[in-house]
Amino acid sequence: MAIDQTRPRRRPASRGQAGAVTAGTDPSAPAGSQHLGLALVVISMAQLMLVLDELIVNTALPHIQHALGFSGTGLEWIVTGYAITFGGLLILGGRAGDILGRRRMFIAGVIAFALASLLGGLATTAWWLIASRALQGAAAAVAAPAALSLIAVTFPEGVQRNRALGVYAAMTGMGGAVGVIAGGLLTTYASWRWVFFVNVPIGLALAVGARYAIPETQRHARRLDLPGAVAATAGFALLVYGLTRAATGPDGISHWGDTATIASLAGAGVALIAFVIIEARTAEPLLPLRIFADRTRAGVYLILLCLASAFFGFFFFLTQFLQVVWGYSPLKGGLAYLPFIGAFIVMAGISSKLVNRVGARPLMTVGAVIAPVGLFWLSRVHEGSHYLTGVALPLIVFAMAAGLIFVPLTMTLVAGISDRDSGVGSSMFNAGQQVGGSLGLAIIGTVAWTVVNHRLRSPTHPGYAHALSSGVTSAMEIGACAGLLALVITLVAIRVRREDLPDGPVVM
Repeated sequence: MAIDQTRPRRRPASRGQAGAVTAGTDPSAPAGSQHLGLALVVISMAQLMLVLDELIVNTALPHIQHALGFSGTGLEWIVTGYAITFGGLLILGGRAGDILGRRRMFIAGVIAFALASLLGGLATTAWWLIASRALQGAAAAVAAPAALSLIAVTFPEGVQRNRALGVYAAMTGMGGAVGVIAGGLLTTYASWRWVFFVNVPIGLALAVGARYAIPETQRHARRLDLPGAVAATAGFALLVYGLTRAATGPDGISHWGDTATIASLAGAGVALIAFVIIEARTAEPLLPLRIFADRTRAGVYLILLCLASAFFGFFFFLTQFLQVVWGYSPLKGGLAYLPFIGAFIVMAGISSKLVNRVGARPLMTVGAVIAPVGLFWLSRVHEGSHYLTGVALPLIVFAMAAGLIFVPLTMTLVAGISDRDSGVGSSMFNAGQQVGGSLGLAIIGTVAWTVVNHRLRSPTHPGYAHALSSGVTSAMEIGACAGLLALVITLVAIRVRREDLPDGPVVM
């Protein structure tokens, strides 16, 4: 992996002093923090809050629909509104952190997220809730890139940064499962409003903790690329909206041929092409195209697209199966993911200890080999399956794969990137998840719901539970194919060397 020449080469730490290298070796890095433990808690909890909020609301959707009188189409906007603003504003949010200071933007983002969550919890009409979700997404687009880039420039290289990256990767990977469980608990024992209210005290506490524990980063004064910002925001927003709208729904109606879908995807293509042209010509681009020149970093973003596609489809359709086919309550359906969380935490800890001994590529390769196995195993689940063999064990296999992939993937992303591009590079990490998730749900949803409705229209009419089970099988099989594609990309594109990663073992 070619190291960014704007970043000084690292001097190896002496034995017994791994992690003693200070951030001060990079003149553009912050002075460091005396409270790295608290800083890690603040950053990792913020990432968990932002990731799980994409799925925590899903569990409460039926209750929200009944309370606020949403139509079926309008209900989709509770999810879509968040995804569009989150994905559309990520690059702008990442570059704002580079220019204005990452701690400042992180604090502003989590406070805005908390206030938008409060508005969502107080909503009395459908439009009010949709507007608050859009505000949540915009706030997340500011906070999320700052969170990852703060790790890269706040924690000294070695043990401390590796531990921080490992914890961050763990929060990212298990956010979906935690969201499903938290949504079930809050909806069952409190109210759907608490899936929003819960973010308020957490967000405010994170803002105070960040002010106390995280030093401000150096600001890189430059002109904000407004034409690029407009093109990027429009392009990503239209792309996420078009992909989200395109998916065939439970009613069997496909929207791939709708005028609105075609116009959105075409508009996204035009806007993104314009964005690339603008960035290639401007002296101070919003997204420096040089960050894609490295084959390994480009491969990381492609792998993220594949994994996000599999993750979003997997959580959505397995949750549908547990609650509709097996009749699980929202709480029981959420608790069914506990094996995933436990296995992921364990494997992420092991992965973060091994990555400096064996390198990133071997771990990612093994994980990419195992991931399709777990997803294919999940695809065999049916009405008569047992939870242990049909869900729990394949969940553990898939969690092990994710734990092996996410930690070295995150380390590879930040390895060698200069401080001036840390924010925008981190924004692409999150953008990959948003676009990949939307693309995955659009494609997987279209195939799965088509299978479901085909079964329902068959002469034998096996019943909705069996039809949905067939659709879930197709969904998981497509997810397994996405995992195989991630394996191919890993073998072809990932060339990061062990010495390019931060030194020292990691303690989770």
